[in-house]
Amino acid sequence: MTVNEPSRPYAPATRAVRTGQYQDLSDLHSEGLALTASYVFADAEDAAEKFAGRRPGNVYVRFSNPTTAAFEERIAALEGAEGAVALGSGMAAYTAVALGLLAAGDHVVLGDGMFGTTPRFFRAYMEKFGVSVSVADVRDLGQWRDAVRDETVMFVLETPTNPMMHVADLRALSALAKERDVLLVVDNTLCTPVLQNPLALGADLVVHSAAKYIDGQGRCGGGVVAGRADLLKAVSEVLRTAGPSPSAFNSWVFLKSLETLPVRMREHSRNATLLAEWLVEHPAVEEVYYTGLAEHPQRELADSQQSGHGGLLGFTVRGGQEDAWAVIDSLSLVSVTTNIGDTKSMITHPASTTHGRMSPSERERAGIAPNLLRLSVGLEDVEDLKYDLDRALRAAGSQATRTAVDQAPREAGSQAVRAMGGRFR
Repeated sequence: MTVNEPSRPYAPATRAVRTGQYQDLSDLHSEGLALTASYVFADAEDAAEKFAGRRPGNVYVRFSNPTTAAFEERIAALEGAEGAVALGSGMAAYTAVALGLLAAGDHVVLGDGMFGTTPRFFRAYMEKFGVSVSVADVRDLGQWRDAVRDETVMFVLETPTNPMMHVADLRALSALAKERDVLLVVDNTLCTPVLQNPLALGADLVVHSAAKYIDGQGRCGGGVVAGRADLLKAVSEVLRTAGPSPSAFNSWVFLKSLETLPVRMREHSRNATLLAEWLVEHPAVEEVYYTGLAEHPQRELADSQQSGHGGLLGFTVRGGQEDAWAVIDSLSLVSVTTNIGDTKSMITHPASTTHGRMSPSERERAGIAPNLLRLSVGLEDVEDLKYDLDRALRAAGSQATRTAVDQAPREAGSQAVRAMGGRFR
């Protein structure tokens, strides 16, 4: 579009604002970043038609942006979905799904062991508006069958769970959901579409916290919902009305990050597998939770629906919370932070952070023990990570196990890490 030619020259102030305003960006090799709050219409009729939804095109920043649309298209392609809707955070994605598809009197079954804020959202807010909530173990199909009521509308679950690595049988749950006319919503944040495609296994919608592996470098918050077009229409209406919108810049970051997602997920999986196998043998570690371990009780199921095992694992240290905190405080290389999916390895104590707002009984049910640590394995050299963890585990081991730890052979680590003095913070 061009500005109508004037009958006299424009003044300097006008030229300073308007000259070069409309540019053709169609020949850019890298996707463009559309930083705009509104869009120009061809004429009054064009504006009316687009606002009414009778003509395609951008309308307003709250629910329409070319960069965000490109991110949505790419996520939909990776998930094998009919479409996708991007939002401002992973929890905004759940909020839009709930507000768009649930009503007072409906019932939702949540998978036990989900990221702590998700069940809190449904219990603290959706129950306030008349949506009842119950919980079922993702490993026990019978609990899901028993939980279904006449008013059940939706199953919501995460697989594998964070951080206990419990695996849901998506094919079996999908069959049950279809039998009882229930929507199946699966959080695919941990595996990403590179390692798992819940829609192909029967899910109706997939939810992601894009701040994790989709971004991959811990830079931006965001969320996305992918799946059936008829369901996404309701989600999109919530976005248009309530406005939990992503920024164009964040969408651009996610869009570019998706280009390296397959490479990153393979390396995360390789590093996490090597580290989990090493932790299993460490005398200061009680138990390791990672679907890539041969001894994981659901390894066969995981292999049947995942093409890899991702970069997240949990492990318990000998002792209690004091010992778990001491391990964290003794680390030099691994970052102490609550995000996951970064190139940098990160550790946290779930019982006092990510799952801290759960009641003690809820944490116990979910397996969130006081001595549990969650480790998001990054892309550093594995030997350096082993060295850092070994040193921390030896320094912080409980008195009861210190003798065994001291007698165990030490990991050499790299010369570079042994030479490090302070923490990387």
